[in-house]
Amino acid sequence: MPSNKRKVPEVNSSSQADIAFSLLIFFLVATTMNVDTGLARMLPPMPPEDQKQEDVKVKERNMLLVLVNGAGQIMAGAPGKQTLVDFRQLKDMTKEFVLNPMDDENLPEKKEKEIDLPGGGKWVYPVSEGVVSLQTTRDTGYQIYIMVQNELTRAFNEIRDEVSMKQFNKKFADLTDEENKALTTAVPLKISEAEPRQVGRK
Repeated sequence: MPSNKRKVPEVNSSSQADIAFSLLIFFLVATTMNVDTGLARMLPPMPPEDQKQEDVKVKERNMLLVLVNGAGQIMAGAPGKQTLVDFRQLKDMTKEFVLNPMDDENLPEKKEKEIDLPGGGKWVYPVSEGVVSLQTTRDTGYQIYIMVQNELTRAFNEIRDEVSMKQFNKKFADLTDEENKALTTAVPLKISEAEPRQVGRK
């Protein structure tokens, strides 16, 4: 007797590629990806090989020491006189340090400098001798380090905007290349970063 075998119908797989592609698009659109956090910095050129490396000596009144420890606490002030400060105070504290508006003898010196302007003019501006020294410990978190760096940079940018409005009647970002050069000479970005320190161990 002939066997009565039923053929199993084949599954139509022609649309599987379309489904897989649709799912791929869905996950690409719906998935959030971490955005790298960082700061744009232009590194200074390498010094000549025959140049002697000498320590730069800075007067105590000309230095604002900012220390960020592993617990995320921020100590700021003159060397040996740092106090615990709130993160939100850092920008204004840095601006007052750099500008020294009341010519406080405990804050940075200012030296008048003659700066070339576009068109051949001259501009005499009291350039601050202040340097902000950012120090961290080896267990300082990267996120708090970036936040502190941003606040320090924001302080300098606000100073540049204020000086730019007085001198050129426009913001720092809108300056021409020649105006930008003059402004950065008047308000240089002086943020020094020391090598992380090891604390808590002998």
